[in-house]
Amino acid sequence: MKSFLNLPFLPEDKYLDFLGQCIADVDSVHFSLLPGQTFCSRTPTEPSISQAANIAGLEHLPGPKKYALLDSQFYAPDLLTDSDFIESILGNLNHCLDHDVLDGIVYCDHYLLQTLAAKSPEIVAQLEAVPSVNTIQDSVRKIETQLTYIDETGFKLPSKITIDRSLNRDLDELTKISLIMHQNIPGLKLEILANEGCLPYCPFKLSHESHIAVANIDRDQTRSLNKSIGCMHLLNEQPYRLLQSPFIRPEDVDLYLYHVDTISLCGYSLGAEFLINAITAYRARRYDGNLLDLLAASAWLTDRLYIDNNQLSFDFANLLAQCDNRCGQCGFCQELFDSIAQPLPPQLKTYASQPFDKEKYCG
Repeated sequence: MKSFLNLPFLPEDKYLDFLGQCIADVDSVHFSLLPGQTFCSRTPTEPSISQAANIAGLEHLPGPKKYALLDSQFYAPDLLTDSDFIESILGNLNHCLDHDVLDGIVYCDHYLLQTLAAKSPEIVAQLEAVPSVNTIQDSVRKIETQLTYIDETGFKLPSKITIDRSLNRDLDELTKISLIMHQNIPGLKLEILANEGCLPYCPFKLSHESHIAVANIDRDQTRSLNKSIGCMHLLNEQPYRLLQSPFIRPEDVDLYLYHVDTISLCGYSLGAEFLINAITAYRARRYDGNLLDLLAASAWLTDRLYIDNNQLSFDFANLLAQCDNRCGQCGFCQELFDSIAQPLPPQLKTYASQPFDKEKYCG
């Protein structure tokens, strides 16, 4: 069986042991390049992970390709012209190369590629430039044009391209792109993102990614905005839309591997327990539990909503591939959701007990 998973990397002992046990299925891993700064398309996590811990962990993971995340939607012009900032990125990249734990970067902002290439053609010539899923590679022409732009920078051409998440629900178009790309560029792997779990054709996506990019610069938070008027608000009001999300269930892995080469899982900021559970399910091609346990963008709903994954039909992916997005005239997802989902009772948070400070409270 070929390796088929692209996984987030965390240098935690338990997670490293787990990855070692399933290494035959791991095609690649991705990790945050600048711990403490988090200039990637991920919500910052606390505490931050040191570069030394990342490198030590990656050195114990021979075989899979390793990609550093530099995929913020954009980098502010003053950062791209800041010599110290660019030198810090190049220094980190070079340090990873010296330790033989880096094959390329995942990027979104093409200005960054141009800036790094102009500053150090020697370093970038050793690295693949892999377009982020947020560059929306959804056609043959777009993919081939993107590869041309990458080639002109001096970076290595990527060994894989991540197809836009919308194609997860358009099997006819995914099949067409797959056939043409495998014929035109036989060595190029096609990848899809399986477990994001956001809205279909999310109308907030580009703005949301931009908010994260801004937060990376000034450390502001975006969750409250998303919760009050963004996709979190919409999913809270209309939770049946979760079934329209372009996620791929573990049970449908082989259907997609007929067309693509690898499947990417996300959930870096949710920690090792979430990732181990999700990876186990996708390797087993089965999950007996709450579908939300597997979906990174919808993880905030797991303590209030249960969607029985076992109740979804074996041909669920094919059914949703026929969707014309005319929800007002159809009602299928609403009816299905009502039959398989149930609200969960509120749970009280538990806190570690502290000794009562009589002097503080009683004087």
